[in-house]
Amino acid sequence: MVTDSKQESGSQKNGGKTGFDATDLDPYVLKDPETMAMNFARALENLGQAASAWLAPRERGEISETAIDPMADMVKTLSKVSEYWISDPRRTFEAQTQLMSSFFGIWMRSMQRMQSMSGLQGEPPPPEPDTRKDKRFSDEDWDKNPFFDFLRQVYFVTTDWVEKLVSETDGLDEHTKHKAGFYVKQITAALSPSNFIPTNPQLYRETIASNGENLVRGMKMLAEDIAAGHGELRLRQTDMTKFAVGRDMALTPGKVIAQNDICQIIQYEASTETVLKRPLLICPPWINKFYILDLNPQKSFIKWCVDQGQTVFVISWVNPDARHAEKDWAAYAREGIDFALEIIEKATGEKEVNAVGYCVGGTLLAATLALHAKEKNKRIKTATLFTTQVDFTHAGDLKVFVDEEQLAALEEHMKSAGYLDGSKMSMAFNMLRASELIWPYFVNSYLKGQEPLPFDLLFWNADSTRMAAANHAFYLRNCYLRNTLTQNEMILDGKPVSLKDVKIPIYNLATREDHIAPAKSVFLGSRFFGGKVEFVVTGSGHIAGVVNPPDKKKYQFWTGGPAKGEYETWLEQATETPGSWWPHWQAWIETHDGRRVAARKPGGDALNAIEEAPGSYVMERV
Repeated sequence: MVTDSKQESGSQKNGGKTGFDATDLDPYVLKDPETMAMNFARALENLGQAASAWLAPRERGEISETAIDPMADMVKTLSKVSEYWISDPRRTFEAQTQLMSSFFGIWMRSMQRMQSMSGLQGEPPPPEPDTRKDKRFSDEDWDKNPFFDFLRQVYFVTTDWVEKLVSETDGLDEHTKHKAGFYVKQITAALSPSNFIPTNPQLYRETIASNGENLVRGMKMLAEDIAAGHGELRLRQTDMTKFAVGRDMALTPGKVIAQNDICQIIQYEASTETVLKRPLLICPPWINKFYILDLNPQKSFIKWCVDQGQTVFVISWVNPDARHAEKDWAAYAREGIDFALEIIEKATGEKEVNAVGYCVGGTLLAATLALHAKEKNKRIKTATLFTTQVDFTHAGDLKVFVDEEQLAALEEHMKSAGYLDGSKMSMAFNMLRASELIWPYFVNSYLKGQEPLPFDLLFWNADSTRMAAANHAFYLRNCYLRNTLTQNEMILDGKPVSLKDVKIPIYNLATREDHIAPAKSVFLGSRFFGGKVEFVVTGSGHIAGVVNPPDKKKYQFWTGGPAKGEYETWLEQATETPGSWWPHWQAWIETHDGRRVAARKPGGDALNAIEEAPGSYVMERV
């Protein structure tokens, strides 16, 4: 009678779909093995085509594997961690015992759940809660099914254990330990049970339900994406056929009014009868294309500025090739920023401008301002920096890729081509958030066989650019490796420069969840300028925190005076304001000069338009 009571209790619970019974196994039972076998054969055929697409350019010598591949550095770095733990048998035993003890606890709880669900014992222990709220494990069977619940718990325990091994490894320098932690995160992200069909309940069910048709589609897409990358995997994150620059994005009306070897200068048409006397020059990063600030009329920072009465000029960088190999930072400062300032004066008659720099474009702008101060050049009257690092002490995980050995290999690689291919930088950025930017798309495209949804931001993210060899080498060495700009050791165009000489007002914007320019890094950089700095933190990350139109009413921003003390203390004491930071910035601009003049036409009377915005330089695809 006791057994019957337990069975009844378990049956009632399963009937309420809070437990697990035999009927839950139905979606996991193969019903058409013949069709499944045929589809597996087709999937393997498509996988063979993917392998051929990967091998062919290597056999032809078009791709040579070099030391810049992070795999060699990863093995070398993690071997140092292994040496520490293996060198002491007692230390090894204690680490293994800790892991096995955790595994044993998970095993015991899982067995108790399975016995209870089969009616052999009383109320089952509840599943271990997923307190991490990890999107990879959102399917209900990660909790409900004892097998998948077991896998999830083992994965989390193992991940925590191996990360702890790295953090507790003594004798490693800080850079090596940082690299080891980063590489471990890459490995654990790749080995997540959510990335494999037999260990992901949703993938397994879909494979059974479609008799493997998902794998046929997925392997076909994999072959197409390797072919599109000319032997490298060009990860499919969005439907690239749904967008075109100049048709669906970068639509703010304007003209290209000048160009040289490394950039075009765009002036946008006024939408107000009067405009601010000081024009606005935007210096975007060359690692990505400028139209992140003009994705579409609803998200466009450029259009919003125009609508506030700003005369907006944008530098559109060339997508460099071998001809630009020797273009270094001095060239980008002189032929980019200084060239734009000259064009603005010809088009408007104004010598004084407000300038904006985004990410590495902001770092270049800051260095150029220091150079201008040395030369008594006072054209730029205020500078706004979006997610810009000038000090790289806390530069985050991108520092993993920068040490003397890796840089020497990278420079040797760039010497032969004259540039770094955009796919290399794109993959590095994606690796910073592999669990969000790599593996979900891998699973959806190649295992589920689903075409990705069209998304303008991911289209822009995939529209990568090359980096001129001299420019990229200067940036990595002087910023990430040696941090010369804030140590007064940067030599730009033959002159030593110092940020202390920059006395103009600075609006320094950080984003709270930035993984490229961490807010703490931007905060520290604020104190190196010689003038007043308005430090502002906005919600979200490197892109969404910046591209945040007021009418969306999303996120918030914090203001709190000078960037002094510790970042965490500053943020805790800062004033939080809901919504976009854009109006706050516009008010800051007008506080420094709110004079207005009649609206201007692109090029004025001095310059003829070369072509319509967004211009031809931005159209060049890798």
